[in-house]
Amino acid sequence: MQVTETVSEGLKRELTITIGADTLNERVEGKLGEMKDQVRLKGFRPGKVPPAHLRRTFGRQVMTEVIQETVTNSSAEALQERELRPALQPEINLDGEIEQVIEGKADLVFKVAFEIVPAFEIADLSKIELERPTAEVSDEDIAEALERLASAQKNFEPKDGKAAEGDLVVIDFIGRIDGDAFDGGTAEDARLELGSGQFIPGFEDQLVGTKAGDKLDVTVSFPEEYGAEHLAGKEAVFETTVKGVEAPAEVVIDDAFAEKFGMENLDKLKEAVSGQIKGDYDQVSLAKMKREMLDRLDELHSFELPPTLVEQEFNQIWHQFEHELEHEGKTIADADQPEDELRAEYQTIAERRVRLGLVLSEIGSKNELKVEDAEVNRAIAQRAQQFPGQERQVYEFYTKNPQAIAEIRAPLFEDKVVAFVAEMAKVTDKVISKEELLSDPESEDGEKAAAEKKPAKKKAATKKAAAKKPAAKKKAAPKKAAKED
Repeated sequence: MQVTETVSEGLKRELTITIGADTLNERVEGKLGEMKDQVRLKGFRPGKVPPAHLRRTFGRQVMTEVIQETVTNSSAEALQERELRPALQPEINLDGEIEQVIEGKADLVFKVAFEIVPAFEIADLSKIELERPTAEVSDEDIAEALERLASAQKNFEPKDGKAAEGDLVVIDFIGRIDGDAFDGGTAEDARLELGSGQFIPGFEDQLVGTKAGDKLDVTVSFPEEYGAEHLAGKEAVFETTVKGVEAPAEVVIDDAFAEKFGMENLDKLKEAVSGQIKGDYDQVSLAKMKREMLDRLDELHSFELPPTLVEQEFNQIWHQFEHELEHEGKTIADADQPEDELRAEYQTIAERRVRLGLVLSEIGSKNELKVEDAEVNRAIAQRAQQFPGQERQVYEFYTKNPQAIAEIRAPLFEDKVVAFVAEMAKVTDKVISKEELLSDPESEDGEKAAAEKKPAKKKAATKKAAAKKPAAKKKAAPKKAAKED
């Protein structure tokens, strides 16, 4: 193998690698020899196929395989010998007439173009000073959490008189369109909390003021955007019988209430709630400290960045921004700033992300920080739990998809590096109020907030709209009446 460095400009490198035709032919002969005892060809006994016949039959296929293997292996070998660390997958370009190479009549010549990871020194981490904001869990916090638990455990008890907003009615109904009953439009003993928005808009309003024994026709129209096309925009009449009215029962937060959650008594439940709140506060605290840590690391390091890495990061950020504008029905012209200013700011953000990514990677590498397979498996299991009934499919997706595994491994590695830097740095705890601790909704991602500060008004509006739209659609249908598939 002959290797010549043809480009060395900044972080850009290009190697020209030549593999002699004789070497390729030797490797082909070796593979054909391995095949001799395995192939079955008509007219020949096993193991007795002449080499020349094997070459005529499988030579081209085997040579193609040899070329692919040779390009992969020799590229890696050349990089390793020169201790070059590509920032991205190298680009391979074959030179010369490939047909001549496949026929074994010409040397294999190809170029390997790539950008290297820049060499830089990690700053003295012990000199980094960080503030870790913390908040105490108050009795008021615990009381509010218990009230939320009580609200989620809402019970109803029979009520005499008319149904009011917040009451629950037990109903039978038959839905008809143009006089004909439709599939999914009939139910018995349906329990509907008035004001919950479970049924088609207008359905619940017409049951306010009814009482047990009442029979009425509830007339509503399915929304135009309703999921079932044959019902969308149609007017329906539900023949409804009110069989009972129930009012919310007062939930007493006592030892009996605690036992419903598997706790010995109320004090034990309060301890558990306090611990959960503290854990939530600690997560926010860590995220805020991480943001400050990333700021310090960014300030302490300055080096040339691989242009292609920065370009890819910028394109990803810009694409996301355009997608959010498009979702809101807007264009770049509707943004708060001129396009050139936005591009310049996002370019700075992209450079920051790449620089921090390289710094964190270098810290992890030099300090031999690794993510164990067991940690990855636990993370996959947690992800699978988010899809009840599909756990096996989720697990198989990750185990068969290296890129997906990398996406799981990356944040685990970053967390390890952040924890390591925190151990090395001078960290001072600062007690602040709960409101101050929770004031920043972007605190879970250190530089995500910075990335979204510039067109903040536009992007915030986009996210709010996107969050509300699915919820509005879910309110369109009764749970049992014409449910959307």
